[in-house]
Amino acid sequence: MSRRKTERQLNLVICLLATRRFLTAREIRTMVAGYEEADSDSAFKRMFERDKRELRESGIPIETGGSDPWTDDEGYRIFPADYELPEIELMPDEAAVLGLAARAWRHAALGDAAANALMKLRAAGVPVDTDAAPALTPVLGTDEPAFLPMWQAVRDRRRVAFAYRKPGEPVARRRLEPWGVVNYRGHWYVGGHDLDRGARRVFRLGRIVGEVEVDTAGPPVEVPAGVDVRSLVRGRDPLEPQGVARVRVRADSGHELRRAAQRIVPGPHQGDDPRWDLIDLPYADLDDLVGMVARFGDRAVIEAPAEARAAIAAHLADLAARDPGPEPGDPAAEPEPAADARRGSASAEQLRRLLMLVPYALSHDVRVHEVAEHFGLSQRQVLKDLSLLWMCGLPGYTPGDLIDVDIEAAESTGEIIIANAETLAQPLRLTADEAASLIIGLELLAELPGVADSDALKRVGEKLRAAAAAPAGAARALAAVGAGGAARPGGVEPGPDPVHRLADAVGVRIELSDEVREVQRRCDEALRAGQLVHLRYLSGYVDEVTERDVDPMGLVVYGGHAFLEGWCRLRGDVRLFRLDRVLDLTVLPEPARVPARARRRDLRAGVLRLSGDDTRVTLDLDPSARWVAEEYHCSSVRDLEGGGVRATLRTPAPEWVRRLALRLGPRARVVAPVELAEQVRERARAALAAYGPDPSGT
Repeated sequence: MSRRKTERQLNLVICLLATRRFLTAREIRTMVAGYEEADSDSAFKRMFERDKRELRESGIPIETGGSDPWTDDEGYRIFPADYELPEIELMPDEAAVLGLAARAWRHAALGDAAANALMKLRAAGVPVDTDAAPALTPVLGTDEPAFLPMWQAVRDRRRVAFAYRKPGEPVARRRLEPWGVVNYRGHWYVGGHDLDRGARRVFRLGRIVGEVEVDTAGPPVEVPAGVDVRSLVRGRDPLEPQGVARVRVRADSGHELRRAAQRIVPGPHQGDDPRWDLIDLPYADLDDLVGMVARFGDRAVIEAPAEARAAIAAHLADLAARDPGPEPGDPAAEPEPAADARRGSASAEQLRRLLMLVPYALSHDVRVHEVAEHFGLSQRQVLKDLSLLWMCGLPGYTPGDLIDVDIEAAESTGEIIIANAETLAQPLRLTADEAASLIIGLELLAELPGVADSDALKRVGEKLRAAAAAPAGAARALAAVGAGGAARPGGVEPGPDPVHRLADAVGVRIELSDEVREVQRRCDEALRAGQLVHLRYLSGYVDEVTERDVDPMGLVVYGGHAFLEGWCRLRGDVRLFRLDRVLDLTVLPEPARVPARARRRDLRAGVLRLSGDDTRVTLDLDPSARWVAEEYHCSSVRDLEGGGVRATLRTPAPEWVRRLALRLGPRARVVAPVELAEQVRERARAALAAYGPDPSGT
């Protein structure tokens, strides 16, 4: 069935490309091979409508128009100028940058779009290099289920409605005119006009509950001139500090507090007792200050202001008085990873391959193994595609109409001989999704040293935008397709080029500090020189600074953070080091020696590496603490009465969970394991003792 469908759709493409006038559905039914299988008018209509939709989704610009001035019958054709990819030439450094941009989407929702874009460029003979700069790894994640429908709504300029859960508030229904989506510090946001509130609003996609409803019948969304969704999202940053707290911290502890401090006053040594330092800690919110200090237990004490002392004492007292509850039954087994539904049908993939294989083979003297290597296919797949090709051609389907392929030569010597295929001689142009995925990938590269300031990044961006720009006819064809594939009245869509509009409406902001960028630059220098580096590194799990010698293997940008990936000699394994936790980096005068057995990390499931030895922890989170389930990888999340959730996660470091529970205080409860809940209570009691019977200090 899949093969017959591919043949029928390819015959339809050839027919509509070759015609000089609009063909009615009745004419297509009688002319195009494959539609004779429909045994009724309704069966043909379903088959034809499905074929049109799938071809348009593949980027083939089927245009509608009047076939006869004397009738109202709608006709169809494909303008070759709208179908063909404009010529694009890339220098070697530009090809390397473009391949790197495509790699950013490898494990994300637009991975197929980026891969298809590269295939089309390769069909045109563009030497895109996806293996260039192997030490650099840009990664864009799209774990939020709302990402794809919101992306498509922005692309098609459609209003949306959705249920939204703001932290600490009940779920509310929102109606939005989306202007753009932005990845900011590792999370996706949509910005636009809130129809119910009559104001500009930003929503985090991970907080959308259930399905996104797309209005396919309403008027198109008009984005105000000059609006910058990136700045709109960035404006959600925390407030500037409003006060400064005086905090007493043990000399060997509170490293994150020290990094945020305005001033550190070392305390005196008192015999064998640990030294305590005084730090001035700026804060913008009292609750945030309390949580920030409470997680260090009895190793950090707020001295002033009095209201902060009273607040943290109450926070700790709640934890100290809480009895561990009964441990629940076995947490639900972790769900099996969902099958990747992004891949299209087998027939759609084969059709796209054929539309790329033919122009490449016609314009290059290549053999089967060279085509397979060029497109990343197996030789068996190339032969299978060629065997289907010779069954297709122009209506009439006589020997002079069919595409001529020498299958015997391909199988015996690898030689590819194709004739009578001039209709398919030009590669298919990029769709809006395909072009935008590459353009956005280029934007992410601005966060990588060695690429951000390169002239190649700017040049390839300009060339890609020019090649992707839709001509007037293509704009009409794209306008004919609504969110559901239905034709719009008149077949004309006003407004700017959809490729450029989408690329401008989607952005990536990492926001690395100057200090982190300097560390990143020095890591890049060590990578290029092949030198060993020494790190003073603050652990993300425990309040501990370690000294590490690391053989650099690569730089990674993932989830809003920059990482150094390398062989850690202390741990004897490959590790990812978050650069904002690097306290000091020294490039040593010693060559890096990465063991032969070392392998780069597979980031398909994120940077967190889970193990069967990890501790399974269950937390009950109040509505105001739901962000924990958003920020950390949870194997299960279940809604509770009152808007809270029960979240189960795994961690190799229970100490990290103890610190998290101390930070959250009354907003969370450790349900399991019980011994961990008991440890949190004991830590809170020890910390509370530092505040005495009158924590206000009066």
